[in-house]
Amino acid sequence: MPVLAVVALVFAVIQMTKAQQKAPPAAPPVEPAKSPYANQLAGSGIVEPETENISIGTHVPGIVDRVFVKVGQIVRPGQPLFRLDDRALSAELAIREATLANSQASLERLRQMPRPEEIPPAEAKVNEADANLKDMAKLYERYRKFAASSAVSDEELVRREMAVEVAKAQFAKAKADLDLLKAGSWRFEQDVATVAVRQAAAQVEQTRTELDRLIARVPNMKFTEPLSALAGGLAGVDDSPFEVLQVNVRPGEYVGTVSGQAMIVLGYVGKMHVRVDIDENEIARFRPGVSGVAKPRGEPNQEYALSYVRVEPYVIPKKSLTGGNTERVDTRVLQVIYSLDRKGRTLFVGQQMDVFLNSGEKK
Repeated sequence: MPVLAVVALVFAVIQMTKAQQKAPPAAPPVEPAKSPYANQLAGSGIVEPETENISIGTHVPGIVDRVFVKVGQIVRPGQPLFRLDDRALSAELAIREATLANSQASLERLRQMPRPEEIPPAEAKVNEADANLKDMAKLYERYRKFAASSAVSDEELVRREMAVEVAKAQFAKAKADLDLLKAGSWRFEQDVATVAVRQAAAQVEQTRTELDRLIARVPNMKFTEPLSALAGGLAGVDDSPFEVLQVNVRPGEYVGTVSGQAMIVLGYVGKMHVRVDIDENEIARFRPGVSGVAKPRGEPNQEYALSYVRVEPYVIPKKSLTGGNTERVDTRVLQVIYSLDRKGRTLFVGQQMDVFLNSGEKK
């Protein structure tokens, strides 16, 4: 028993000694980024295109018929990105184009009136009515002479007189029809036909516009500040190339006009920007125009020089959380935009970076 007690005591002492020893600190798999400045402002940054992310939506809901682009493709303003099913509108366009053609033909027919072939028949009717009138007049004169000798009754004489009046009316009608035919179409009839043509043309244009709205295109954008290499450094250009950063739509899918739903994301990535979040507690130390450096997460040895671009003077709630012990979800941040030179190295839009701004001198 004494021996067992001694052994247990020795074992307990050894275990307590081991338990009190501190384990050596574990080396992190990647060294955290370090600031090169003695006085610094630190913040997290998100890489974004020089034009920011351009989220492409759709004018109208529908089923996607075809997608024309793929991720990484360079596109220019006006180039189609995807198209919705257009069969119903194409059929409607055919109907309205036929209506327009009918209206135009009716207007042209009114303008070309009368046809040369219509004049001779109308003149022949006038001659026929004239001959009939002369015949009725001579017959009436003969009957009137016979009436003096009581060879013709008064009733028959009256009938012949009325026949002359009828012949006169027929001649007048035939002559008026000829004059009306030679005068052509009425000006107001042409005005009505012209308005019908305009209405049909407007309906055709409306359907074509609706068809064009089924195609999502690269927007035409002009920039007050010059873009970099791909645009030739010119300000105000409206044919700057964009890169397709993301495609979230496939043929056969239904898409709607939901706010914030990005079907395709574009951006001009000739030069990258970094959107830096400055904590509201550090805003007083920030001065516009200060220089800085950015280091990608996981690559602390890679350093990118930053050039100040602008401040967005609206403090917003912080959305990009880093997991720091002093970080609160109700923190608000001031966003500052910096440009960086990639120097041929690979950076991706949306990549997170550690940013250090110089508020003093370098070490």
